[in-house]
Amino acid sequence: MNVLHPNPQFRRAEWVSLDGKWKFAFDDKKVGDKERWYDSFPESQTINVPFTYETKASGINQQEHHETVWYERTIVIDDTKKHPIVHFEGVDYEAFIYVNGNLATIHQGGYHGFSVDVTDFVTTGENKLTVKVKDSKDCAQPRGKQRWHDENFGCWYVQTTGIWKSVWLEYVNESYLNHAKITPLFDAQQVAIEVETKGIPLTADGYKIVASIQFDDKVINELTANIIDNAASLTGSVLERLDPWTMKVWSPENPNLYDLTLKLYHHDELLDEIQSYFGMRKISIEGNRILLNNRELYQRLILDQGYWEESDLTPPSVAALEEDIDKILALGYNGVRKHQKVEDSRFLYLADKKGLLVWLEVGSTYGFSDKAVRNFTHEWLEIVKQNYNHPSVITWVPFNESWGIGDIHHDKQQQAFTESIYHLTKAYDRNRPVITNDGWEHTISDIITLHDYEEYGALLASRYKDSDKLMSNGIQFNKGFYAFAEGYPYKGQPILISEFGGIAFQTEEGWGYGNQVKDEEAFFKRFEDIHHAVQDLEYVCGYCYTQLTDVQQEVNGLLTIDRKPKVSVEKVRQVNTRRL
Repeated sequence: MNVLHPNPQFRRAEWVSLDGKWKFAFDDKKVGDKERWYDSFPESQTINVPFTYETKASGINQQEHHETVWYERTIVIDDTKKHPIVHFEGVDYEAFIYVNGNLATIHQGGYHGFSVDVTDFVTTGENKLTVKVKDSKDCAQPRGKQRWHDENFGCWYVQTTGIWKSVWLEYVNESYLNHAKITPLFDAQQVAIEVETKGIPLTADGYKIVASIQFDDKVINELTANIIDNAASLTGSVLERLDPWTMKVWSPENPNLYDLTLKLYHHDELLDEIQSYFGMRKISIEGNRILLNNRELYQRLILDQGYWEESDLTPPSVAALEEDIDKILALGYNGVRKHQKVEDSRFLYLADKKGLLVWLEVGSTYGFSDKAVRNFTHEWLEIVKQNYNHPSVITWVPFNESWGIGDIHHDKQQQAFTESIYHLTKAYDRNRPVITNDGWEHTISDIITLHDYEEYGALLASRYKDSDKLMSNGIQFNKGFYAFAEGYPYKGQPILISEFGGIAFQTEEGWGYGNQVKDEEAFFKRFEDIHHAVQDLEYVCGYCYTQLTDVQQEVNGLLTIDRKPKVSVEKVRQVNTRRL
C-alpha cells in the first residue's frame, strides 16, 4: 500500500511509510494504563498494520470483540529534520497516541484521518510510538456495517477495531502547510484555493504562498498571496493565454486533472512544498434534473461496501482498488455509491483519475441521543473537509434509511438534526448536492432517493408510474415507508432509485433480496426487467444497483468477494448502457 502516497491530494516528496509489522496486545482486563504499557510494552504478538486483528491479512484473524487494544513500533527520527509529523488515515474508534511514554494526543472517530506533531517527544534515532485504541459496541458511535452483537446478523458484519488505514511519517519546518481547499469555479473558468498553515506567528510578516497550476507539465498560471492569520486565499484562471477554449474539463469521459504545486515562503526561503491536483467540473441541479458541467447527467451507480475476503474494510493493495474501479466501469456503471464507509484516499484518487463518479457516505449510528449527535456531527464535518477536493465526489450522503434517526417520520428533534447536518454541510460546500436520509423519509434534501427491492419489473413500474402520488406520500414502498417525513413536501427535486436489485443465486450460502434465482438465465430475466422498469421512468434521473461484490453473509454481488464475475460482464454492461 506504500507505492502511492497515502494522501495523493496533499503529498510531500519525502515520506516514510509506517505500515507493516507492529507489536500488538489485547487489553481485556484493562490494565494497560495502570501497568504503563506505554513505558514498557508487555509480551505481545505481531500485527500487520493497517489490517485489523479481525482479519486474516493482519496475521491474527480473531473475530471476537476486544474493547481495548495496544500497538507499538519503533520510529527512526532523522536529526536533520525539525518537525516529524505522524499521520493516521483511520483508527477506529478512540486513539491515544504515546511517544516515548508521553501522551501526544487523543483522537476520536474512525472514518477520518488525523496528524500528530511529535517534535516535543522525540530524540534523534530510535523512538517508541505506542497507540492505545478503544472500540465499543455503542450504537451512538458511527459504525456503519460493523456489528454490535457477537455474531453477524442481517447486513451487519464483523467489526473493525484499531488501525485500519495507513500510517506514515513526514517532516516539516516549524511553519508549514496544513490544509488546502480547492474549489473549481467552472463557469468563470477559474479555481479558488484556500490555504491553511501552522506555526506562523500571528504578528509575523513576509510569509507568502505561491500556487503553480500545471497541465501536462506546462505551467498555466502562478498565483501569490500573503499569509495572514495562518491563512491565504488565491483565485486565478485555468486558461492558457486567456483562451476560453483551453479549459480542460473533468468528466467521466475525459477525466482531466490539473496539477497544483503549493509553496510556502518566508521572504525568499522555501519552508514547505505540497503537490496536489484538481478537476474543473461543476455539479448542479436545475429543476428535477442533475447537471454535470451544465449538461444533464443520468447516473448509473452501483452500491459498493468496500469489503475484501482477507482484509475486510481495509483494501489489500492499491492494485485491488484499481481493479474494483476498472470492473465497475467495465460493467457499464459511471459511478459508485460507497456505502457506509469512507474509502481509502487512494481509491478517490483513482476515481478522480479514471472518471468514476462517487457518492460519499459515512457509517451510521444506530441510536439517537445527544451523544450520537455530538459524535456524528464532529466526524461528518471532518469527513467533508478532508474529501472536499476530489472532483469524483459529486454527492454527500450523511444519512441512510433512517439509521440512527429511527423516528424521523414524526420526531421533530430528529428532523432538526438532519436539517442541521444539511445546512452545516452546505456552509462548507455550497456546490455539491446533499441527501438527507437516503432511501425514504426525507426532510430537506437536494435529491430524493428511494430504495425498493421489488423483484418484479411490472410491479416496480406500476408502483412508480404516478410520481405525484408517490411524492405526496400517497404510496408506500419497501415495506411501508414513505418518501418524506411528516411536514416535508416535495419541492421538485431530482429523483433517483438509489437502491434496488440485490439478486442472489440459490446455489450460494447466504442471502439476497427477494427470491434467489436458479441460474444465469433467470438472473438476467429479473435483472433486465427491473432495470427496464427504472430506466423507463422519465422523471427518474438515475439509479444505484445493489451491489458490486458479495460481503460475508450477503451474497447478492455481481462479483464474488474475491472479485470473480458471477454473470456475464458484457450482458450487465448492455443493460446499463441501454439508454445511451
